[in-house]
Amino acid sequence: MNQENKFYIDIECRQNNHVGELICGDVFLSKRIKEEGRTIAVLSDGMGSGVKANVLATLTASMALNFTVEHREVRRTAEIIMNTLPVCSVRKVSYSTFTIIDIEDDGTTTIVEYDNPTCTITRGAEIYDAKWDYIELEGEQNRGKKIRICRFIARREDRIFFWSDGIMQSGMGTKAFPFGWGEDGMRDYVKSLVRYTPFASSGKLAQKVLNMALLHDGDKPKDDSSCGVIYFREPRKLLLVTGPPYEDSKDFQFALKVQHFKGKKIIAGGTTAEVVSRELALKFDAGLESDDPDLPPISFMQEINLVTEGILTLGKVARLLEQYNMDTRLGKGPADQIIKMLFESDKIHIINGTRINVAHQDPNLPVELEIRRTVVKRIIRLLEEKFLKDVDVEYI
Repeated sequence: MNQENKFYIDIECRQNNHVGELICGDVFLSKRIKEEGRTIAVLSDGMGSGVKANVLATLTASMALNFTVEHREVRRTAEIIMNTLPVCSVRKVSYSTFTIIDIEDDGTTTIVEYDNPTCTITRGAEIYDAKWDYIELEGEQNRGKKIRICRFIARREDRIFFWSDGIMQSGMGTKAFPFGWGEDGMRDYVKSLVRYTPFASSGKLAQKVLNMALLHDGDKPKDDSSCGVIYFREPRKLLLVTGPPYEDSKDFQFALKVQHFKGKKIIAGGTTAEVVSRELALKFDAGLESDDPDLPPISFMQEINLVTEGILTLGKVARLLEQYNMDTRLGKGPADQIIKMLFESDKIHIINGTRINVAHQDPNLPVELEIRRTVVKRIIRLLEEKFLKDVDVEYI
C-alpha cells in the first residue's frame, strides 16, 4: 500500500473460454514483491484457443512476469519471449500477445503492451491520456515489430482496464457490431461504468465488461476473453483477532485495541470473544445452528461484525483459500463468511493471542498455540501471495 497517498492497489481479472473449450487460451498472472514495494500484473493471449493457446500464453506470461521482476530491459524481454515460443507445426508460426503492468508503491506505473488492445486508463470518470510511446524491435527474427509503452504516476481513484482481443472483437458479424465492439466502444462503456458505479471493486468492473462482451456474442464466446482491472483506492481495513493475550492483566488493553480499530472486525475463538465481551461490557450471544456441519455456529456480539470458533474455523479458512479459484462459490458457513470479509478488505491486521486455552485441559497445551500460529501463517501467506492483500500480524 502507498503510505504517502494512502491507496491500495486492487487487481482482478475475469475470463471466459472460447465456446466449446474447457481451458482458457488467455493467461493472467500477478505478483506482489513486498520487499521492493512493487506489484506486477501480466495478461497474455495465446494463438488460437484451448490447450495449445494456453501453453503459449502460460509460457509468455511466466517469462514476462519473471523478467519484469528482475528489471530486465523492455526490448530485450520482448525479444526473448518471441524467440522462445514454440513454433506451431501446422501454421509454422508462434504467437502470443502480452500486457505487462509494473506498479511501484509511490504510484509510478509502467505499462508495456504487444498486440493486446490498448489499455484504457481512467482518472475519476474521464479517460486519462498516458502519452504512449513505441519501441521498435531490432532482432533478426522480430525486426520491425513494435511494443507500446507508457509511464505515469497513478493517483487515488485511477483505474487501468486491460483486456485480450476477445473483448474488443465481441459481437463481430452481428448487426449491432459488424466489426466487433471495438476500442472506442469498450472505452465508452468503461467510462459509463466508472461514472455510475464510482466505488465498484476491480472484480465487479471486470465482470461487467466480460458480461457485456458475452452478451454481444449471444452467450457463446467466439474467442477467449479476458478483462483485468487495477483500481487505486482508499484501503478497506479489517481486523482479525484469534486468541487472547498471554497475560490476563492485559485483557482490558487488548479489548480496547479491538474496540478502537477503524474498520470491520472478526473474532475467531470463543475464549477471545468472551474476554472482549467481558472487558467492554458488550452483549454476547452464542449461536445455536451452523450452516456448516463441520464447524460450530456463528455467535453474535455488539460492535463486532463476525464471531466464530477459533482453530477449526481458521483451519478451514486456510483450506478454502488454498483451493479457491474463479469457479469457487462460497457458502454461508463461518469459514466462508470470514473469506468473504477478507476478500472485501485490502489492509488486514491480525492479532494472534498466545494464551493457552486451559478449558481444553490437554497435557500437550503448547501444541494448540503452535497449531494456531501455523494456521495463521498459512492464511497470511495465501492472502499476500495469491490474493495480493496487505497483511500484518501482531502477537500478544
